[in-house]
Amino acid sequence: MDFNVKKLVRDAGTALSRVVQLTEEKLGTSEKTELDAHFENLAERSDTTKLWTEKILRDTEAVLTPNPGNRVEDFLFDKIEKKRPNRLSNLEYLGLDMMEAGNDFGPGTSYGNALIKVGQCQQRLGQSERDFITAANHCYITPLRKFLDGEMKTIIKERSLLESKRLDLDACKNRLRKARSMQGQQNAEKDLRVAQSEFDRQAEITKLLLEGISSSHAGHLRCLQEFAETQVRYHAQCHQIMQDLQRELGSLSLTTPGAAPYQPLVPQSTDSGTTVQNGLQRARVLCDYDAKDATELSLMVDEVILVQEISEDEQDYLMGERGNQKGKVPKAFLEMLAF
Repeated sequence: MDFNVKKLVRDAGTALSRVVQLTEEKLGTSEKTELDAHFENLAERSDTTKLWTEKILRDTEAVLTPNPGNRVEDFLFDKIEKKRPNRLSNLEYLGLDMMEAGNDFGPGTSYGNALIKVGQCQQRLGQSERDFITAANHCYITPLRKFLDGEMKTIIKERSLLESKRLDLDACKNRLRKARSMQGQQNAEKDLRVAQSEFDRQAEITKLLLEGISSSHAGHLRCLQEFAETQVRYHAQCHQIMQDLQRELGSLSLTTPGAAPYQPLVPQSTDSGTTVQNGLQRARVLCDYDAKDATELSLMVDEVILVQEISEDEQDYLMGERGNQKGKVPKAFLEMLAF
């Protein structure tokens, strides 16, 4: 291996002078060229964008792929530009086991038939989840990662180069200030002009890149909207799949001795527009109420409780429930809500 000793010594000397220069700036014994307030605001916004984009990217990946081992594996496959492994989701594993159990118990039995139907539903849910993860990766995660690996790395590189140019400029100012001879002053002024020109040019390049963060935010907004729309479609598909399963289970005739017929839980609407579930209604408390005796329930304003009719003869009070607490509550203090 060839070593350029002169270059090595020169680089070491430059690094040492940089350390000394930065130390003097920290101590306030050396002049430091300051950038304008607008540039500093742009740089701060860039740092904030990088910070939160990285956090949001990590959180989104954790939501889509909860298993950290799978995330590491996907990252490695992306780096070597290989296709990610095709894994079954937990829902699909559950569906396979349910279908296998149903076939083992016998498709002709009520329980076996139900297991097969629920297993098939889990399979469809798993496929929908897989499609959602693929779409979310394409519309949201990939653009954010490209931004961090591309534009943001370029900004960091140019800002680092700008800092180097600033240190060169300040070093030239110090040399000019310390020059004693006429020749030394002329050389220092020439170096200062060159350093100032390079610093100004690099500052302009970096400023243009920092101003491009606004365009990046607009692009991220579009990606966020697509991600939300993908979530809407995914949850709508899951809702439809579960509704189909509910209808299929409701049509099954359970012949197992002692088994009650399947009845899906469906809220019922009352004439007043509120919703009743198992005889209970939700109600919001309009103002505080102190129980008069042990048969009543004390209320606090804005809390939500469950209520039901006591009897047809009782017109002024309802039976209220708050967790394990029960007691009569006056109707006048309540506003009925929908489930």
